[in-house]
Order: sequence, then structure tokens, then C-alpha cells
Amino acid sequence: MAKTESEDNRMKTVSLILTTYNSSALLARTLEGIERQDYPQIEVNIKDGGSTDGTLKIIKEYKSASHNTVNWTSSSDNGIYDAMNQGYQLCTGDIIVFFNDLFLQKDAISKMVNCLNANPECIGAHADLVYATDEKVVRYWKMGPQKSLHLGWMPGHPTLFLKREIYEKYGLYNPEYRIAADYEFMVRFLKDKENRLAYLPETIIRMYYGGASTSSTGSYLLSLKEGHKALKDNGVKGAALIDVLRTCRVLWQFVKTK
Repeated sequence: MAKTESEDNRMKTVSLILTTYNSSALLARTLEGIERQDYPQIEVNIKDGGSTDGTLKIIKEYKSASHNTVNWTSSSDNGIYDAMNQGYQLCTGDIIVFFNDLFLQKDAISKMVNCLNANPECIGAHADLVYATDEKVVRYWKMGPQKSLHLGWMPGHPTLFLKREIYEKYGLYNPEYRIAADYEFMVRFLKDKENRLAYLPETIIRMYYGGASTSSTGSYLLSLKEGHKALKDNGVKGAALIDVLRTCRVLWQFVKTK
């Protein structure tokens, strides 16, 4: 059904989906950054995996004090991607963002929504990010405007603001992947050339260094293996060359921090 003019012009709700398990300190920092955002229509959805470290107390206190809409649930799950899929079931917004990191600007969400509104033909928007510890930047992810998958290009998943209809059309995250289901999901919709992403050329997110795909060399190698599988599973030709080009892009992101 086509959208009416009033539906197109109304302020879009941005649904942030957070997943957590016994990570109270990081969750508190993430929620503080969200609370500072100046965009007025934010829905915060938290899927907790049954934490025992005080995480639930933080969630309850945030819900009672926040000016944002807050939905949350706590139950066991089968890993990060199953948790993300369960978190999606909580949200009702127009623009979906899976987010467990830190906004670097108080108007980050506003800028991303404006970027998407300025490019109505696009199905979403992306920006730049940094991977960082408390002491230093470890990796600078600047992919630039959208290019072909065959050039090893891929947006930073934490910066991805996608219209809800993309999830409705392409589905959610495949929990059979241990570490690269986010990459597989992006391959799934980006292989269709009509799907275009707008680009905000600003670093708006700090990603906590040490996640599943960044915590060790072994994790990164598994990520590459699963990335190759994602390309093959989605019928993308030239997977081996894409792997090489993608690796070169990643290595360059580390070099730029030196």
C-alpha cells in the first residue's frame, strides 16, 4: 500500500535495539549517550539475556527516568544474533538501528534521519565510526559513499539506519552464523543493486573495541571464513577476490590510526 503524503511528512520514529548480557557498565554508558540525543522521537528497545550483574537495575532505572520510549525484556537466548532478532520484535519504529556503542555527537541521530530524508530514494543511511578502547582509537572505519560489493565495500553495521521495510522484505539475522550474521544480512540486501544507502561523511559512533569479531586474531579469521560463506550463500560471484579486497580495506583502517 502506498504511503499518504501525511505519512511521508510525519516525524519518523527511530527504534534503537540494544542487546546485553552482564555488561552493566557498558550499557550505562551507551544509555547515557542515547539520552543526550536531541532527536525527539526515539524508541529504545533492550533485549537482555538474563543478566545477574546489576544490568536489570540499570534498565529499570533508565526506563523510569528517560524521556524516550523504552521497551525491554530479559530472557535466555541462543547468542547475539538470536538476541538481536528478539529485540527487533520489541520495536515499532520506522527506522531501525542495532546499537550497543556510543554516539559521539548529541545530534548524531538527527543528522542520520536528515540524511535519509534528503535521499528518499535510499533504503537507509550509513556513516563513519571508530573502534576505540578507553585509551586510544584502534581502527577508523571510513568506507565512503556506496560502492559495489565486488570492490570489498561494506558499511559499518553499527552506523546503519535502515527503513523498517527492508527487514520486512529480507528478514532478520541468521543465527547459524556465529560471528558474521550482520555481514550476511548486509550482503543479502546490498546484492540487489536497486538498494541504495545515503552516506553521512562524519564519524558519529565509537564502537567498543573487543566485540565478537574484533577480540582476537582467531575471531577475525572466523569472521572472514563466515564472510566468505555469506557471499556464497547469497550467490555473489567472485567471493575469493571480494575476501581479499575486503581484508585490504580492513588493514588500511588500522594503518590510518598510526
